[in-house]
Amino acid sequence: MSDFTKSHISKSDDHPTPAALYASLNAEFHFNDDPCPLGGVLVADGLSRPWGTSVFMNPPYSKPLPWCRKAYEESLQGKTVVGLLRGDTSTIWFHEWVLDKAELRFIKGRLNFGAGPAPFASIIAVWRGVK
Repeated sequence: MSDFTKSHISKSDDHPTPAALYASLNAEFHFNDDPCPLGGVLVADGLSRPWGTSVFMNPPYSKPLPWCRKAYEESLQGKTVVGLLRGDTSTIWFHEWVLDKAELRFIKGRLNFGAGPAPFASIIAVWRGVK
């Protein structure tokens, strides 16, 4: 592993969404809920409570599966969920809960979470509410 890679590996999943990216998505979707806020403290446990009607989620990149499953389930109740996810299309969670279930927006380049560019690609998944 190179020194560059070592310096960009984080010991935490707690990274704020880049402000410009969030602002752009919020202008389009008008979010009224964030079930997995920064800091690892889940307000009323975001996985077990109902979500708002227009949801932004930036789940822990190390454990996206339950969040993507919940996003899909909430979309079946007519809610729209927008997720900032690690761009790893080889994973089980991606194939079971994102691919063919969400609109995908690929982000050009690497996002900067405050400590330099991420060592991985990111994607935006949009689960559109279905009634």
